[in-house]
Amino acid sequence: MKKGQRTKQALLRIAYSLFISRGYENTSVDDIIEEAGIAKGTYYYHFESKEQTLEEVIGMMIDQEAEAARQVLSSGAPVPQKIVGIIASLRPRQEEQPIEGALMRPENALMHAKIKRRLVETVVPLLSEVVEEGIAQGIFSCDNIPERVRMLLVISSEIFDEGQFTQRDVEVFIDITEKLLGAQPGTMDFVRALIH
Repeated sequence: MKKGQRTKQALLRIAYSLFISRGYENTSVDDIIEEAGIAKGTYYYHFESKEQTLEEVIGMMIDQEAEAARQVLSSGAPVPQKIVGIIASLRPRQEEQPIEGALMRPENALMHAKIKRRLVETVVPLLSEVVEEGIAQGIFSCDNIPERVRMLLVISSEIFDEGQFTQRDVEVFIDITEKLLGAQPGTMDFVRALIH
């Protein structure tokens, strides 16, 4: 890794730490610069704004979550446990909530949409591989797997991300998931454990 890349990675780790400990809104560019012990010009060489820093911090979080999901994928766990494990590994940790919360602010709506797309692009191949494994085991029966997985992710994101859903929403989502993947009724009941 080149020196410039190491500096940028160090700045991202510092910003990540400050966004968690102080909150995104309460952390200034000057705070990041001071903590890093660098000149303002060095910061702006790597980032145009604090918003770009947030976007790249979240990208770093997604990369770490995707690596954890790949480990679940390569485990010998049963298909339902792999699905649960992959989805669970892609959720921000409790201490990362201040960063996640910053994305929900109205002024960050475009960034939120962009990050959401990146997350879906990251998750679709991983979950598609699990669905293919489920097909090979006779658990699922479907074609167009990436498209089906993408639809499930979009539906689940729209319904469950804000936390404003009912038990009936959960039941219908499980029914849709089973039908979309060609699974027997009851196969996806474990989804209830993911939604809380």
